[in-house]
Amino acid sequence: MKEASKKEMKNQYKNSRQIGGIYRIRCDGADESWVRASADLQGAKNRFAFQCATNLCPETAMSPAWKRYGAAGFTFEILEEIKKKETQTPREFSEDISALLELWNEKQGEGRESDGTE
Repeated sequence: MKEASKKEMKNQYKNSRQIGGIYRIRCDGADESWVRASADLQGAKNRFAFQCATNLCPETAMSPAWKRYGAAGFTFEILEEIKKKETQTPREFSEDISALLELWNEKQGEGRESDGTE
């Protein structure tokens, strides 16, 4: 790859708007779901797809359902997206996402959904 092309790609990445938010991993067979937050929703979605493709359970809390229903029994759903503002620091963006996760957990009810952030 040419040096100019690498530099251009690096600049495009730096200038792209980061999209974070709230997502849910659902196991319909077990009637369970887990609400999570990420500062990089596309990365979270890609990671989930990789874990399904390689049959790696995303996290310990999901293990019993994963063993019973397998990767095919799970789905990934984006619940809400927020874009990082140009003036926001990474910490401020992370705090906004955490606050959004709290709101989602309140909406869903304490006992029904698990919560977590990446």
